[in-house]
Amino acid sequence: MFDLQDELKKLPAKPGVYLMHDKKDAIIYVGKAISLKNRVRQYFQKSRRVSPKIERMISQIDHFEYIITDSEVEALVLENNLIKEHRPKYNTMLKDDKTYPFIKATVYETYPRLIYSREQKRDKCKYFGPFTSAGSAKDMLELVHKLYRIRTCNRVLPRDTGKERPCLNYHIKQCQAPCQAYVSPEEYQENFRKAMKLIEGDFSEVLEMLEEKMANAAEAMAFEEAASYRDLIASVKKVSVHQKVTDFGGVDRDIIAMAQEKEDAVIQVFFVREGKLIGRDHFHLKGADDETPGDVLLSFVKQFYAGTPFIPRELMLEYEIEESELISDWLTGRRGSKVSILVPKKGQKERLVELAHKNAALVLAQDSEKIRREEERTLGAMKEITDWLGLQDIHRVESYDISNISGFQSVGSMVVFENGKPKRSDYRKFRIKTVHGPDDYASMEEVLGRRFRHGLEERKQINDGQRQDQNGSFTLFPDLIMMDGGQGQVHVAETVLTELGLSIPVCGMVKDDKHRTRGLYFRGQELPITVGSEGFHLMTRIQDEVHRFAIEYHRSLRSKVQVKSVLDDIEGIGPKRRKQLMKHFTSLDAVKSASLDELAEVESMNKQAAKKVYDFFHK
Repeated sequence: MFDLQDELKKLPAKPGVYLMHDKKDAIIYVGKAISLKNRVRQYFQKSRRVSPKIERMISQIDHFEYIITDSEVEALVLENNLIKEHRPKYNTMLKDDKTYPFIKATVYETYPRLIYSREQKRDKCKYFGPFTSAGSAKDMLELVHKLYRIRTCNRVLPRDTGKERPCLNYHIKQCQAPCQAYVSPEEYQENFRKAMKLIEGDFSEVLEMLEEKMANAAEAMAFEEAASYRDLIASVKKVSVHQKVTDFGGVDRDIIAMAQEKEDAVIQVFFVREGKLIGRDHFHLKGADDETPGDVLLSFVKQFYAGTPFIPRELMLEYEIEESELISDWLTGRRGSKVSILVPKKGQKERLVELAHKNAALVLAQDSEKIRREEERTLGAMKEITDWLGLQDIHRVESYDISNISGFQSVGSMVVFENGKPKRSDYRKFRIKTVHGPDDYASMEEVLGRRFRHGLEERKQINDGQRQDQNGSFTLFPDLIMMDGGQGQVHVAETVLTELGLSIPVCGMVKDDKHRTRGLYFRGQELPITVGSEGFHLMTRIQDEVHRFAIEYHRSLRSKVQVKSVLDDIEGIGPKRRKQLMKHFTSLDAVKSASLDELAEVESMNKQAAKKVYDFFHK
């Protein structure tokens, strides 16, 4: 039994991390302290004023635990790890978990390579970046491979020289084939040096060289060659746009500002590398209500720089943060050299922070509008439909459809929408087992019966303690069933539910003669709807989705039956060879058009079997 007052007395006056638990043993808050004894006891002092958010958190604490550390920096690292692992309800959480790409130069190799990488390791390689997008890093790699023909293969050179033929890159003039010793290590290293210089942002030399070659080619009337140089110049200029030169004195610096509205906050970061503004990015934080701007920035800095491999020499922040010296010491340890934290008050640096703030405010405003529109088309649309029906508290909707061609391979589909959004993990498919021929009503009766009997059986197993999962797609029953049709389809559903003793409202989405939705059939009458409203659009999305899901399933079954029946007629082609043929060629048409040699290349096929397949389709 956890005795709060007794446990508070036992707290040590040492640095460490504390974890607050609720009655269900869930971790609802993680914090760190230079003295666990002083920090944790503060939460339970009635005289201490706290924010409404912390007050709500305290009211839910059932018990706590703690981990002592040797220093406050260790506590900071542990706090970050535990927050990322448990994502506690009352911690301000960084929603984005982005990683930034690097270009990795294997400088220790005789014929070094340039490789796209998502992490920066402590190894013999040199790293360029981080780049603010995968696209910009890949564009840069593509450019240097075209210009300097740097190899991309994993061959160990010079050990593997001459063992294999040169690859395609050599033939399209994007590699000098060091694997064949067609280029000396000295010449290759010189090209590699130029490639690294380009990645570092020195574009003038290569542009001058390309423009001279283009002019010479044009003068010699080698217009195709001149055009290729022109394209390379365009590529260089495109990449150089991302390397926007600014007057920062060659410093690696992140400029960080924020905008906040209720529990949402947006952090804007400008990335400056070697004095160049290489890009920017924004990050969302949740649970920022009742937090000061400084507290929000502190949460971001701790979580973001605990996960990113690159630490700049300087952080420029919009607001002062607590424990700035501690954070600086921690980042210094991660970087391996001094990291400064500044809050500029005037001059160009202050204007840059203000610019970052304006960008953050713009993103937050745009996101707020986007969220409002999304709520209108989902939650708002669902409320509109329930108002038409005179219902309340409708969150989960299920819809069903039958698909067949003249009764062939009849299938049923079940789609689920929760709060106006599709929940695809709960979609289900049904192959009709008891109905022969095109009887949609009987097929629907089978589908609904199987779905709800399965759900009732799962619920019984849970009640009997035979299973723990209470969130299966069959266990959860809908608040509303929306049938694609009128009175007939609704009657089928209501009959099945009555037989099973279930009380779930059922409505039909009725269409006119032109197959356009015109109303809702509910409790014996057709109700008018507002055409063009969000509720109307949600109805059409549900109808389209249940049709799509049923038709795709039916099409896949027809395709499988077709393939099976055709290939089964070929003597000597059993299940294994049929599977290998379809895996290799992916479609029946490709098998039909394949040559005898191509068929013989398939795994498990010999020349005799290949000839049987070829002759079957060509005689």
